[in-house]
Amino acid sequence: MPERSSWQPSAPLDNLRHRAYLLAHIRRFFSEREVLEVDVPALSRRATSDPHIDSISARCSGETAYLATSPEFGLKRLLAAGFGDCYYLGKAFRNGEAGSRHNPEFTMLEWYRLGWDDHRLMIEVGELLSHLLKISRVCSYSYRALFLQELGLDPHRASLQELKDCGARELELSFEPADRDECLDLLMSHHVEPRLGERDAITLVYDFPASQAALARVEEDEQGVPVARRFEAYAGGMELANGYWELIDAPEQLRRFEADHQYREDNGKSVYPFEERLVQALEHGMPSCAGVAMGIDRVVMLACGAERIDEVIAFPIDRA
Repeated sequence: MPERSSWQPSAPLDNLRHRAYLLAHIRRFFSEREVLEVDVPALSRRATSDPHIDSISARCSGETAYLATSPEFGLKRLLAAGFGDCYYLGKAFRNGEAGSRHNPEFTMLEWYRLGWDDHRLMIEVGELLSHLLKISRVCSYSYRALFLQELGLDPHRASLQELKDCGARELELSFEPADRDECLDLLMSHHVEPRLGERDAITLVYDFPASQAALARVEEDEQGVPVARRFEAYAGGMELANGYWELIDAPEQLRRFEADHQYREDNGKSVYPFEERLVQALEHGMPSCAGVAMGIDRVVMLACGAERIDEVIAFPIDRA
């Protein structure tokens, strides 16, 4: 028998009321800008290709299906069909993600702007977060500038050994990272991100290493170095959003899907059927655009002054 109190919401009712206010504010923000809300499937026969995210599977009509880790593929198929600027505000699902800032079922906001690049979208992300969090100060830094400021090295040009030495010195690691990206991820998450923890500022970080492009374009920066045209937004020591100047090259998209598939296979991770219909949509022609995904539960945490995600979700996984 579950505990008698387990029927109750984990979040204070005032937090849930404020959550409802914020969701209404988000919809008003986009309505004023003529960006339309759309629905895309939460259940699909395709899954994420991201090597670092695991899908939740389900049985549907005798076949394996997967809960969406994000609405990205459906939204992009709508863009390729000619729908125009749009957003999704609803549930997404990721396996193995539970803790003070994670729940396997969470609320995601994702939107796309036709004809925009990542820098123009960064401005709108800053505007929305400023409205929701009542924060007026927005700062932006390149990924390189942050690493130079906090660690004294150029993340795009430093050798693997230099990155390993920096990790050993700054993080006191008990293991040796396998490659450049693991070094950079550890330095970013454990050393740089905690310094983006000011509650009175929104920080935008752009021009990530090209190897971390995911579904973003790769372009040369002002120093002639290939960088991923993507950005992340932080406040209160938490990553809140991840945006791209979107890749629209179908052959390159297919190559990245196949590379992700191979990485998962080589590292003993579950291998899922990837979304070849997105490749078909890009072959048809998706307009140039920028898109961003935002974790709404974390935004609500900051708006309510909450320390844990279960303070802003009515029924997290341990009460669902």
